[in-house]
Amino acid sequence: MARNKYPEVTVQRILDVSMNLFLEKGYENTTIQDIVDELGDLSKGAIYHHFKSKEDIIQAVGERIHAGVDFRSMYDGEENMSGREKIKQIVLYCVKSTDQRRFLKSAPTIMENPKFLAMEVHESVEEFAPIIATYIAEGNRDGSLNVEYPEEAAEVLMLLANIWINPLVFTGNMEKFEHKLHCLEKVLNGMGLTIIDEEVREAVRDMRKVLD
Repeated sequence: MARNKYPEVTVQRILDVSMNLFLEKGYENTTIQDIVDELGDLSKGAIYHHFKSKEDIIQAVGERIHAGVDFRSMYDGEENMSGREKIKQIVLYCVKSTDQRRFLKSAPTIMENPKFLAMEVHESVEEFAPIIATYIAEGNRDGSLNVEYPEEAAEVLMLLANIWINPLVFTGNMEKFEHKLHCLEKVLNGMGLTIIDEEVREAVRDMRKVLD
């Protein structure tokens, strides 16, 4: 009765419990039955009423983490910040976010889950790259950047950052990761997208260590 009367409360409870289980046991080792057992008063049918699958649950968990962040407007009115600095701060926000790190640590190995890999590619190109492209264009105007192809450069940044150096997609030791990070910096610099400095490098390394 309660879940029918207050479905939004039920959804939030499912996501809260699921997130805790994903963190404790890992996504792969958590079953829908585990979530049912932890909730205590809901059946599998009640969960499937709100979510079609476990994949839908973790997708909703990720969306909830990002729900309060609007990168398109978070720097509105920051006239003293260059376009380059805004992109750098977005990168730092993403790699330093505690919630983001917790989510990544509990997420599945993307390469073994085609659905998640497709989602990551789509979000990188269709959702986040246009935002970055706007700030690149701003950086071109204010002189902090000199990027000939803003839209394409934004897509390259997002695909390489979210896929190529993402340890959830391509595993590897820290030495290999360092090589990729340096290569990424050279590629971006070659396009005029000079956003990686020592502060960004250290933040990315720190996030990588957290995920190990």
